[in-house]
Amino acid sequence: MKGLLFTAAALCFGAGAMAQETAHKDNVNSRTSWLKAGISPSIPVGNTAKASSFALGADLSGQMMASPNWGLGVATGYTHYFGKNGYSDFGAIPLGALIRYYPKQPGLLAGTDVGYTFSTNLPDHNGGVYVKPQLGWQNYDWNVYAFYNHVFSNRGLGDLQNAGVAVTYNLRFN
Repeated sequence: MKGLLFTAAALCFGAGAMAQETAHKDNVNSRTSWLKAGISPSIPVGNTAKASSFALGADLSGQMMASPNWGLGVATGYTHYFGKNGYSDFGAIPLGALIRYYPKQPGLLAGTDVGYTFSTNLPDHNGGVYVKPQLGWQNYDWNVYAFYNHVFSNRGLGDLQNAGVAVTYNLRFN
């Protein structure tokens, strides 16, 4: 777990340092920077499947292209888990860094979000470090990708895990 925390911290600080080195205020425009807003339906897996049958998320992120193929930014949102087996509905609020690789436009996208997720309405579970690898397709306006979200915790229900497909729309700065 300490190794995972160290890796997550290194990614966050490294991405921030790289963005500071390559991004300037003159580079913030509709071709290099944008907000992403979308939805992410998913199926809970692992122990999470004992407490929820379906999850629906709303995603919001800000991204800046650090180079022609690499995007860096911040990610947040809310995922609502629909309870079952005596569990009430509960939620997750992630706050993390994102990194994306775009080999060519349009085409493949690969990336991950790494950070901390705060859980809501889940007894004895406050959240944990999360990683959310993604693989999919993108064009100038849209991203469609499969993801696996894993929130590491040794409390309450344990790790929160879900897998699904997300769709996001790029809101350009003008």
